[in-house]
Amino acid sequence: MYILITAANSAEAQKLKNKLNSTDIILGDYLDLPAFMLKLANMIVLPNPRSVSYAHEMLTLCLDKQIDTIYALREDEQHMLNTAKQLFTEYGIEIVRYQ
Repeated sequence: MYILITAANSAEAQKLKNKLNSTDIILGDYLDLPAFMLKLANMIVLPNPRSVSYAHEMLTLCLDKQIDTIYALREDEQHMLNTAKQLFTEYGIEIVRYQ
């Protein structure tokens, strides 16, 4: 199983990745990522949290990529994921608030 860290283009995401020190980490962002970053195996484009179906898009992504833990680093992502926390819990996906 994998860990997803959002806000891939932020220093905070890189620090968290180093702190967790695991090979099973995927970095993702809904903001524009440079093409060279997306070519890396552990970088993905995430749904925009302003999307009406954001929770379901994220759940589908997590199930497809075998993600069982999400560290949402942006406030808007945290809010939307916490709203749907019960849904993710039913599928064994933990949403971690990281400060």
